[in-house]
Amino acid sequence: MSTLAVPQATLATESDLRFPAGFWWGAATAAYQIEGAVTEDGRTPSIWDTFSATPGKVEAGDSGERATEHYHRYRDDVRLMADMGLSAYRFSVSWPRVQPHGRAGVNLRGLDFYDRLVDELLAAGIHPAATLYHWDLPQALEDVGGWGRRDIADRFADYTATVAGRLGDRVRLWNTLNEPWCSAFLGYGCGAHAPGRADYHDALVATHHLLMAHGRAVEVLRATCPAAQIGLAVNAGAVRPVTDHPADVDAARRIDGLLNRIFLDPVLRGCYPSDVQADTASWTDWSFVHDDDLTIISEPIDALGINYYQPDLVGAAPADRPGPATPYPTDGRVAFHPKPGPVTDMGWAIDPSGLQEVLVRITADYGQIPIFITENGAAFPDRVAADGAVHDADRIDFLHRHFVAAHEALSGGVDLRGYFVWSLLDNFEWVHGYSRRFGLVHVDYDTQARTLKDSAHWYRGVIAAGGVSRR
Repeated sequence: MSTLAVPQATLATESDLRFPAGFWWGAATAAYQIEGAVTEDGRTPSIWDTFSATPGKVEAGDSGERATEHYHRYRDDVRLMADMGLSAYRFSVSWPRVQPHGRAGVNLRGLDFYDRLVDELLAAGIHPAATLYHWDLPQALEDVGGWGRRDIADRFADYTATVAGRLGDRVRLWNTLNEPWCSAFLGYGCGAHAPGRADYHDALVATHHLLMAHGRAVEVLRATCPAAQIGLAVNAGAVRPVTDHPADVDAARRIDGLLNRIFLDPVLRGCYPSDVQADTASWTDWSFVHDDDLTIISEPIDALGINYYQPDLVGAAPADRPGPATPYPTDGRVAFHPKPGPVTDMGWAIDPSGLQEVLVRITADYGQIPIFITENGAAFPDRVAADGAVHDADRIDFLHRHFVAAHEALSGGVDLRGYFVWSLLDNFEWVHGYSRRFGLVHVDYDTQARTLKDSAHWYRGVIAAGGVSRR
C-alpha cells in the first residue's frame, strides 16, 4: 500500500474552476470486471461467464474469473479510495451472486459481501452509489429467454427488493441499469457482447424489457428507500453529421434516435420517439409495447447518470454501397466516420466538447434534472516505470479537459451533482479482456499488486482543491 504524495504545484494551480460544495468526486467499477470469485459463496454463472468461455469471443480467452480479486481485497481497495480523497464510489451488484437463479430467494453469503462493502465505504467517509444491473444477467434467466421475456421485469423487481431491503438504509444513490443500449444492441442486436445474440428485433424487444425493469425497480426503490436518489445510467452521445448535407443530417438523426432518444424519451417523457418507430418498422411492429407500459417506464426519477467517452460522426451510406454492419438497425443506410485527432487506446476520439454538448442538450430537451457523470475516462498503454511509478500524463490531460468541459456545462445551467471517473482499477475490459487499462490504479494481474498512477495523485489534488485550472 503506497501513500499518496500530492505534488504541491498541483494543489496550487487546480482551483480556478470551482465545483459546488458537496459535489461528489468519485470513481466507478462493475462487479464482473473486478470481483473475481465467480464460483465462490453460492454465485452461479452470468451471461458474461458463459460468453467469455466461448472461444473467440474475448481477446486472449480472458474472463472475469479472477479479475482483480476485489471480492477478497475490497478493504484494501476502499483504503485506496480514501487515500485518493474520493467522496463517492459507484459499484455494481452482481445479480447471480445475490440471486443465483435470478428468481425469488436470496443467497445471503453473496448479499453479505455488499453489506460489508457499504459499511466499509461509510466508515471511510465515502458515499456508496449502487448500480443494480451492469450486464451480468444470471445465465439461468438467459436460458429461458433473458431480456427477450416480458416477465424478466418482474424478476428484476424482486431482485431489486432483495438488494434494497438490505442496503437501502445506507445507499444514497441508485442506478437501476447501466448503459441499457449496450445490453440491448451489443448483446442482442449484433452479438458483440453477452449473450451474443444477433437479431435487431430481439434488440428492440430487449430495449423495452430493460426499460420495463427499470420502471419496476424505481417503484420498488421508492417504496423501500424513499430518501435515496434513484435513476439510471445511459451512455448518451453527441451524434454529429459528417457534413450538413440533408442525407448526412438524417443519418445523424437516425443514430441519435437509436442511441439517445429511444431511452431518454420513454423514461423522461413517457413515449417512444415516433421517428425511431418508423425507422425500425422493417424489423418490428412494436407490438411488444402493451398498454400502461410507458406509465411504468416513466416512473419519475431523481437523477440521471451520463456515461460519456466520445462523439459519433456519421453520414449516409451510398444507396449502391450499404454501410458496414453496426449494432444499429439502420438497413445499411448509415456509415460511421473516424473523427480526426488523437484517440485513446480503445481507438476512441478524445473530444471533451462532446461531453459539454450532451449535458447541455439533455438539460435543454428534458428539463432541469440533476445529473451525475457516472462514467468518463480513458484507456492508455500504462506501464510501471523503473522508478516504480505509472506516469500516465495522457490520462491526466484527458481528465483535466473533460472536467473543464463539465464545468462549462455547469456554468451554463446544467444541474451537475457529481463525477465518477472510469475506472478505479485496471480490470477486465469486456471483449478486450485485460489488454486495455482504464484505471486510476494500476493492477499487476499476476500478483494483484496495486500501484497508484500519477493520475490518482493528480485527482486527489483536484478533489482537495474542489476544481481544476483553466489551462
